Amino acid sequence: MTLATRALAYGFPSRTVGRDVDLAFPEGEIVCLLGPNGGGKTTLLRTLLGLLAPLAGEVTLDGKPLGAWPARDRATRLAYVPQAAESYFDFSLAEMVEMGRTAHRGIFATPGPLDRKIAREGLARLGIERLADRPIHGVSGGERQLALIARALATQASHLLMDEPTASLDFANQSLILDEVARLRASGAAILFTTHHPDHALRIADRVILLRGGAVLAEGETFATLNSENLSALYGRPIDVAEAVSPDGSRRRTCIARESPRLN
Repeated sequence: MTLATRALAYGFPSRTVGRDVDLAFPEGEIVCLLGPNGGGKTTLLRTLLGLLAPLAGEVTLDGKPLGAWPARDRATRLAYVPQAAESYFDFSLAEMVEMGRTAHRGIFATPGPLDRKIAREGLARLGIERLADRPIHGVSGGERQLALIARALATQASHLLMDEPTASLDFANQSLILDEVARLRASGAAILFTTHHPDHALRIADRVILLRGGAVLAEGETFATLNSENLSALYGRPIDVAEAVSPDGSRRRTCIARESPRLN
């Protein structure tokens, strides 16, 4: 199953954010949507989820226009992981993850044994089953974000769309989330995540899409696409891509912004 766009124009009735976007997100691949603030990442993500209607062109799921899918069927195929946010209710982590089963059981039905089993499996898969009964206000930001990912997994959707999954997290928790997202590749799901950090794409993404001003600046295999020329054009300042060597001898690419020239 593939999520795709064809000649897509997206945005709002009063303002077009991007146009002529042709993309595809097949299963078994991690794709990073990368760009500066205001580049159109979140608006495109919301359009791919069906939360915003296309202004022109279309979004398709398995070759069928997204709008033609019944909302309940669409919800079992597209899962959304928002940025971690405070909750007004002190649900346990298990209860929050069980909410991912809503599309399968109905809004007013209570979780059954299968729903609870799948929720617990999601928590275990992300290494936080021990926290299942802990209230969400009693865990760290990284653990809460892992629970949001577990909730998305509970939908058993073929596509996981994540809006800046590492936003507002410290360095250690960012690393934790990226490692767990990378492990999800083996499930066969298509994973699309947005970020402001090209280093995150270099770490886990198979493919990147560079978005600036609503337009696709470049798209392709991560290491080939995230070069100095493309990144400098994306962010409007000189950026180098270097190779860092860890003490254990492993190598990893990283991005370094050059100092901007001073104006006299």
